[in-house]
Amino acid sequence: MTSRERMLVALKNGQPDSVPVAPDTSNMIPCRLTGKPFWDIYLWQDPPLWQAYIHCAQHFGFDGWLPSVPVTLDYEAAEAARHPAWREAIVARTPELIVTRHHAEVDGRQHWTRTGTVYYPDNPPTGGVALAKVGLSEADPIQWEDVVPRTSYPGTTALAKAREMMGESGIIGACVWLPGLGLAPESLYEYYDNRKAVLERCEQTRQAMVRRTEGLCKLDMDHILVGISGFMISNPPPIFRELALATLKDITSVCRKAGMPSQIHCCGPEYDLVKISAEETDLDNINPLEVPPMGDCDLRRLKREFGTKLSLMGNLHTTEVMLRGTPEDVIKASKQAIDDAAAGGGFILSTGDQCGRDTPDANIFAMIETARTYGQY
Repeated sequence: MTSRERMLVALKNGQPDSVPVAPDTSNMIPCRLTGKPFWDIYLWQDPPLWQAYIHCAQHFGFDGWLPSVPVTLDYEAAEAARHPAWREAIVARTPELIVTRHHAEVDGRQHWTRTGTVYYPDNPPTGGVALAKVGLSEADPIQWEDVVPRTSYPGTTALAKAREMMGESGIIGACVWLPGLGLAPESLYEYYDNRKAVLERCEQTRQAMVRRTEGLCKLDMDHILVGISGFMISNPPPIFRELALATLKDITSVCRKAGMPSQIHCCGPEYDLVKISAEETDLDNINPLEVPPMGDCDLRRLKREFGTKLSLMGNLHTTEVMLRGTPEDVIKASKQAIDDAAAGGGFILSTGDQCGRDTPDANIFAMIETARTYGQY
């Protein structure tokens, strides 16, 4: 099988020729492999992160898993054009960091965000930063430099280019998301103080995500990812059921009817989400199924309880095993994960969220080799 075929069979809970292996190298390792400052990728799109990921997957030879190709549907572009266009601008720069803010012209004057995004040469950016933390005032800047990306892939052109670059070395998709509470305390306060507004906003998001899913299902992609990192931390089951479950049901139903595999990425505690998804939705696959203390998942238990309804993707520890461990540690953990969840198919060997920048290449290669040999069906 090709990597693409292997991943698609496993996503649909089938049994491929061997266990697919797709460590989560979504950000830092692809950037490192470019040899460029990270702000070239994140700020100037040189290259775009999704291109850097494809090169990373092909460099190591694992089964590519790219769910984050930027796609703007025609109606989304038309709706965005009716609102003020926010632009990102550099407001401070040193050898160690670049600080940006966003601005737009509204009613004839410039409006600026009161927080900034900090870009680093060797790490992903940090958004929503209080400007005082980087020695800046919240006042409108006097001088700035608008960011002009060095590449541009409007509409669905990134998807077409990703398909061309990836070929049969992996799968590609795009993201939707769920309504719910954010991690900031203010989000929880609003839920109790102004629940009607929260419910109205969640219903608007449900309608938007169903429409987006319907549009994405008509495009040349392999799967749709519901991206909700850390979601269950601020949306425990009672709140999840009230704010997000209807949207998840609708999204996965649309995907199932279209024959498009659906997948969830939710780092952190996830057992309750696995159970709800398996028993009450049409979801096909879920990851990263992190182990304690970062999460609450046990692969063997999940396979036993939900393996007939969901395919699973995970869950080697990204710090203790992948970053700090030896190749022997990685081999041992990979074999354990295969023993726990690979029987009958429906399992993708991966990591419990993103691998760190300094993860040894030897550990990634050890994980791949174990899947290709020990993971044979």
